[in-house]
Amino acid sequence: MNVLELSEQEIIRRNSLNELRAMGIDPYPAAEYVTNAFSTDIKAEFKDDEAEPRKVSVAGRMMSRRVMGKASFIELQDSKGRIQVYITRDDICPDENKDLYNVVFKRLLDLGDFIGIEGFVFRTQMGEVSIHAQKLTVLSKSLKPLPIVKYKDGVAYDKFEDPELRYRQRYVDLVVNDGVKDIFLQRATVIRTIRRILDEAGYTEVETPTLQNIAGGASAKPFITHFNALDTDMYMRIATELYLKRLIVGGFEGVYEIGKNFRNEGMDRNHNPEFTCMELYVQYKDYNWMMSFTEKLLEAVCIAVNGKPEREIDGKVISFKAPYRRLPILDAIKEKTGYDLNGMDEAQIREVCQKLNMEIDETMGKGKLIDEIFGEFCEGSFIQPTFITDYPVEMSPLTKMHRSKPGLTERFELMVNGKELANAYSELNDPIDQEERFKEQMKLADKGDDEAMIIDQDFLRALQYGMPPTSGIGIGIDRLVMLMTGKTFIQEVLFFPQMRPEKVAPKDAPAKFMELGIPEAWVAVIQKVGYNLVSDMKEVNPQKLHQDICGVNKKYKLELTNPSVDEVAGWIQKI
Repeated sequence: MNVLELSEQEIIRRNSLNELRAMGIDPYPAAEYVTNAFSTDIKAEFKDDEAEPRKVSVAGRMMSRRVMGKASFIELQDSKGRIQVYITRDDICPDENKDLYNVVFKRLLDLGDFIGIEGFVFRTQMGEVSIHAQKLTVLSKSLKPLPIVKYKDGVAYDKFEDPELRYRQRYVDLVVNDGVKDIFLQRATVIRTIRRILDEAGYTEVETPTLQNIAGGASAKPFITHFNALDTDMYMRIATELYLKRLIVGGFEGVYEIGKNFRNEGMDRNHNPEFTCMELYVQYKDYNWMMSFTEKLLEAVCIAVNGKPEREIDGKVISFKAPYRRLPILDAIKEKTGYDLNGMDEAQIREVCQKLNMEIDETMGKGKLIDEIFGEFCEGSFIQPTFITDYPVEMSPLTKMHRSKPGLTERFELMVNGKELANAYSELNDPIDQEERFKEQMKLADKGDDEAMIIDQDFLRALQYGMPPTSGIGIGIDRLVMLMTGKTFIQEVLFFPQMRPEKVAPKDAPAKFMELGIPEAWVAVIQKVGYNLVSDMKEVNPQKLHQDICGVNKKYKLELTNPSVDEVAGWIQKI
């Protein structure tokens, strides 16, 4: 790396790295460092009346340091928390050579470095459980300074709180911001609890293809890629549904998958184009059974994460305690808009949309229009968990017709805090009906609906071999974690949410600068002081440019021969 690309702190740390090596200390040792305790456990298990102090070996990052001559205090951060460590020169340097303390610890180690500490546990006079160090080991040198928060007169400085930086550099966010790691530990609890309940119910966790020939199982825009070996376009899956149903055809009682789906659509506080979904399919069940199973599952998840079946979100207490309200979608629309869509055809519903001053277009069929009305006037009003049921057939191409309500299907969506959390059906297992539904979807695609489903002939063939009555559900894991942790932005519960590429300032190639007579060695220096493009130098004062670049030459000890002011003026005149 060019030294001009480094900050002053980074240069100092690299010099310290070289000094450590010159002293015979490997800043990145390969050997295992054996630990026997974590910070939180040490503090929780400490007893003042212990006859023999507990010997411990810990490792972590040095997050703060207070040097008081021959003694110092540091704060060590391990994977569970932080603990204070008391270090004295004579304890870690029992021989005559005191370099480990005087040189390595005091000068060559920096905040963020990983060290190992062996010692015993005690309580300081201030009452803080700490470790008295008897041995210090360098484990890993940090070359970039962490943005560690500093406090002065109650005011915090150097906070790492810019959302874009936090999401782009999650590794830093996890180190310096309290509570961030807890969110992801809670996320792990959500997934672990779901998996435990499904396993205990006797259902089998499976894996299905991420690359698919047909983007099926949902109405969404897919990502398209090219499979070179087969010379064919493939789709990143938008759902696992059609493959999981194939396994029900094959004889599994119940199958589920927790995995990534990909939808080439927008990004906002509730959507990420790459998201995690749990889909479950169980034979001989219907959507009524699935509603009961779902509310019990979510109640158990909430208790596992929060210790109770309630969670406060946006200042509202949401209860996941079963049972939940069940409301047909057309009744919900009538309740919120005053319009009864029962029995209306597409033209009549289009008129209702116009009366409601909605923006619609000709590509929208009956199902899409109803979906738009519900999304705009109803969805956001359901804060407590509510099953919205009995969707029109036009909205549900994979769902069994309702057993007692013509034109409707046995489908529900679970709404919580104004957003969809789950989608479930009594699955359509009539292959002839399914083929007709697919054909209707293709007509919508012909009209311009780029989210309409494509006919999956292999799935139809599987249905023709016979699929038992089945109920299935998909639950958005990311949104569920948002609910269980009280977060209102999906980016807060994803380790690495999708981001725009980092902006890089455009730079002219060295050759363009060299055309002005500038030596190649000076191009990086000129760009370091802010003139990335030749055109940036057009109006600059030659004396200022000369002063700036000579200053960089001296500061970074580049040992270049300084040009004269007249030479710099000559460069500028040629632009």
